[in-house]
Formats: sequence, structure tokens, C-alpha cells
Amino acid sequence: MTNMQNDDETTRLIDHAARGDQEAWGQLLARHRDRLRRMVALRLDRRLQGRVDASDVIQEASLEAVRRLPEYLENPTMPFFLWLRFLTGQRLLEQHRIHLGAQARDAGREIALYHGALPETTSAALAAHLLGHLTSPSAAAIRAERRIRMQEVLNTLDPIDREVLALRHYEQLSNAEVAAVLGLDKSAASKRYARALVRLKEILAALPDGLGEV
Repeated sequence: MTNMQNDDETTRLIDHAARGDQEAWGQLLARHRDRLRRMVALRLDRRLQGRVDASDVIQEASLEAVRRLPEYLENPTMPFFLWLRFLTGQRLLEQHRIHLGAQARDAGREIALYHGALPETTSAALAAHLLGHLTSPSAAAIRAERRIRMQEVLNTLDPIDREVLALRHYEQLSNAEVAAVLGLDKSAASKRYARALVRLKEILAALPDGLGEV
């Protein structure tokens, strides 16, 4: 993966954490916890909701990161956040294996997004997160219908384009981070994101009930 530099504050905190500064380590995790939680929420298998807690997954990854920080510093081939994200994804994969074993997703109901080093998400999961959370009974019924429509739209997109949407729109990765995660150059990642957004809005604009807002 392309070598990318950490920002000055992250570099400073890493240097202090490497010397045993627990406060610096806590600040490092605090800077990235929200995006890590979003990643876990999106990629946690729906059958494990309520059984696996995102905070526990992130905590396990954090403990591993403490142990492996010297290894990272010897060969920092990716920014610290992407390394921490990778470790968190590996812990999430472990939870999937523990609880689900070799069980596969129902491919007839959900189409998996681009399959990389982390647990895959699905068009159904991405659709649900893109639409947000409506809680009243009437709103929930509308949301369910819209989620199905959104899922159908996402299924028409190229798998990598859907993953770019997931990374940029929900996980809130920068274009440079998306390019690094997917092994694309920055220009290609940017073009894929723009193309996916245009395609998504074009299709949704033709649907009733104001689904064109993304």
C-alpha cells in the first residue's frame, strides 16, 4: 500500500505513545474512535447486532495496536488511522468467525460490496445507513420501503464504486485514504466517487417520495 504521511499532531502523539505515554495513546485513539465505530457499524454482520459490541471490538484492536506499535514504526506503510482501521477490521473478522463460522451471507437477498481485507458490507447495510434512522411507526414503514429501493439502486453500481460510496459517504474516509485502501490512485478514486454519486442521484431522482436526496 502507498506510503502516506501522518499529520504533525498524529506523529507527535505516536512518538510519545511509543515512549510509554498512556495519555498520548488515549488521545490517539480518541482522534479516530468515531470513524472506527462507523466502520464496525457498517461491516458488522446483521446477525450479530446486539451480540457484538463495537466498543469491545475497538478495545481489542487498541490493545493489539499497543503491542504492535514498534512493528508499525519500523515499517509505516500506511497512515496510523488506516493501520488502526485494519487491526479493528481483523478483530471484527475474528468475531464473525467465532459466532458464524463458515456461514455465508444469503447471496439471493443481498449483494456483497467489494471484498477487501476487512469484513465486507452489503448493499442492504449501506442503504440502511445512507437513509439514516426514522423511528416512528409510519416513518419506519416509509424507511423500509426506501431502503429496499436504495438497495436495488446500489446493486446496479459497480462493486468498487459501491465500496467507494461506503468509504467516503459513511466511513468518512478522505479521497487519499480511499485510494490507499482500495489500491487506486487518487484521481481514479475521485472519479469513481463522483461517478457513483451522479449515477445514484440520477436513479433516485426518478423515484417517488423524494429519494433523490443523498
